Amino acid sequence: MTKLIYGVGWNDGKYPATCNGKKTLSYGIWKSMLERVYYPKRRLKDLAYAGCSVGESFKSYSFFHEWCCQQIGFGCESFQLDKDLLRRGNKVYSDITCTFLPQEVNKLFTSRQACRGDLPLGVQRDKDRFRAEGNFGSFHKRHLGSFATANEAFTRYKQVKEAYIKFKAEQWKEFIDPRAYAALIAYEVLITD
Repeated sequence: MTKLIYGVGWNDGKYPATCNGKKTLSYGIWKSMLERVYYPKRRLKDLAYAGCSVGESFKSYSFFHEWCCQQIGFGCESFQLDKDLLRRGNKVYSDITCTFLPQEVNKLFTSRQACRGDLPLGVQRDKDRFRAEGNFGSFHKRHLGSFATANEAFTRYKQVKEAYIKFKAEQWKEFIDPRAYAALIAYEVLITD
């Protein structure tokens, strides 16, 4: 019997986990996915994975490796495994829910809930007004305007963010799964994000 990885994953040895002393790409992604979801110290550190799980088929390294080899974007530099674009709010890593996305696209959906307090995404308090701002493809926040209410500021942020997501979808269209492209084009920023 093989040793379970993080208590749930198994490698039957059908595909190598290492090559020349280094983890293979698919094995590294698989093990990292299991760690995010099942390693207690990691779960305490990164609360974004609270309540997440890995589907039964993805617990098998052989299945995961074969799935990866058939995916658009697998092996492309800076592409990441994503579990929640195709099904918004999804908490299960599986062959139906996952796709590979460029890191710059995947980062567009980080909510940063802990940093913003009770204000909507993209909204900052500015004395007695509310400022809409975002990091659309840059390291610097882009000021989108000052508004009387948080809802007005969010509406402006929403307009710009959705347009930017569509821009990125078009930019990456030829390199991503058509399901991911469709999800990006249809993506709606919600005040509850």
